[in-house]
Amino acid sequence: MTLDQLRIFLKVAETCHVTRAARALNMTQSAVSAAVQALESQHRVKLFDRVGRGIALTEAGRSLIPAARAVLAQAETARGMLDDFSASPRGHLRLSASQTIATYVLPPLLIRLRRSFPALEITLRDGNTDSVARAVAEGHADIGLIEGPVERADLHQRVFARDELQLVLSPGHPLADCKALTRDDYLSTPWLLREPGSGTRAETEAHLRQMGLSVADLQVILELPSNGAILSGLAAGGCATLMSDRALATLGPGSGPIRRPITWAGPPRRGFATLTHPQRHRTRAAEALLDLLAS
Repeated sequence: MTLDQLRIFLKVAETCHVTRAARALNMTQSAVSAAVQALESQHRVKLFDRVGRGIALTEAGRSLIPAARAVLAQAETARGMLDDFSASPRGHLRLSASQTIATYVLPPLLIRLRRSFPALEITLRDGNTDSVARAVAEGHADIGLIEGPVERADLHQRVFARDELQLVLSPGHPLADCKALTRDDYLSTPWLLREPGSGTRAETEAHLRQMGLSVADLQVILELPSNGAILSGLAAGGCATLMSDRALATLGPGSGPIRRPITWAGPPRRGFATLTHPQRHRTRAAEALLDLLAS
């Protein structure tokens, strides 16, 4: 069994299609098929069922996935340690960030980092606070960046910035002219909310508790997985939500939905924090990014 065979197996398992896996790996279809067949032959086990033109994971294939991911994560850590002995940061920096940070905070910092260290490869995957914490804990990310609270004693958290949520209303919303919204106002309007596990959702729930409410009390029309989806939903009219002021700043003044700083309850402020694993080697590349975030 080789690391390349495990990488190929995981890509085929992810796509359930040899041709698509080959395209993603920049390999020929025959090379991908041969790698999977060699792995099956070496261990005398069937990882995929061939059904017509498609393939499906067998029980053995499904069982191999978490172990294969763990082995590749350890190999990536070992490679990073060796790369770190060079004169300047290089190798592969793996980042996982919740969506507001991945979209509005990290890109300019990563451009600066890449210009300073051209040999450095950077991978950024977005998700929500819960999925980012899992990626760091399981070794799939060197640094996580989150915008919501996470109870993980096994991870080190450090706040590097803060933002504030604002009330956002669809254009022409009947509450647009209210100076201060009440509990009854919150109950009277339909809401669009971010998904459970996101930092925005956690801060929204904390704000509702200040109003004597919970999500269950609201008229929740949809739970959506990104700021972009929320903004598209607001354009349909008649809804309210809470959203990061950093996301709203990209819209420009006077454009898009109606934005209202919250003055009728404590402003919903939150910290942006880094997550690192204290028992894993921290490369020079990771240290360089952490220094940028702290500056």
